Amino acid sequence: MLVSLSLSMSSCGKDNEQKITSESTDNDGQTDNPTGSKMKVTIGTAVFTATFNSNAAATAFKARLPVTLNMTELNGNEKYFDLPVALPANASNPGTIHTGDLLLYGSNTLVLFYKTFSTSYSYTRIARVDNPAGLIAALGSGNATVKFELQ
Repeated sequence: MLVSLSLSMSSCGKDNEQKITSESTDNDGQTDNPTGSKMKVTIGTAVFTATFNSNAAATAFKARLPVTLNMTELNGNEKYFDLPVALPANASNPGTIHTGDLLLYGSNTLVLFYKTFSTSYSYTRIARVDNPAGLIAALGSGNATVKFELQ
């Protein structure tokens, strides 16, 4: 019986290992979730779809939706909002920020990027806008009101 129990436990471990290694990961080790939950991002009359990453920060943010935020312009490439509650952070340097990235800076600053550029800062991934065409125009040059909701 002990042999049978150890064999079934070792086979479970192998199944779990295959599942873990078959997921795609980006360069900061966080799992992308291409077939996972989607979010609707509304800016004025423009509507975008974003895909959540599979991590604790994305799950915690998702649990707070729907939410409408008045995001502040910064550096001509991002809008940010300081959340009243910290989210779980697992920051790493992505190397390149992409247009449409929704990232967490620290544990409570939500950042929506509308230009692609290299960075030396570390962030926790939350989601990415699937097709960011028109995002720059929708966000404009000043502060922007952005609604995030589950799709």
